Amino acid sequence: MMAAASPSLAEGNADRGKTIFNRCAACHSVTGQDKVGPHLNGIVGRKAGSVAGARYSKALVNAAITWDEGSLDAFLVAPAKSVPGTSMTVAVPNKTDRADLIAYLKSLP
Repeated sequence: MMAAASPSLAEGNADRGKTIFNRCAACHSVTGQDKVGPHLNGIVGRKAGSVAGARYSKALVNAAITWDEGSLDAFLVAPAKSVPGTSMTVAVPNKTDRADLIAYLKSLP
């Protein structure tokens, strides 16, 4: 089971998170269009591996995860540890950067 969100996640800065997202934009969009990875619009509250037409690893499709602050935080710190077999290899090791990125993702429609 994923860890609960820490208080710092609630305090993330969405404006800084938008800047951090530029690193993610090589594979993900926030325009509703899939790229190498799925679009991230509405990710909070969405079941992992559920965007129709997106390319997912079997591991992510079969993961029993509904994305929230805690599950996103755990995944972003170590994707392969959180979901062994995932095709996502890029981590966000800095806690403040993760909090800001998650705040930005939460702001997306």
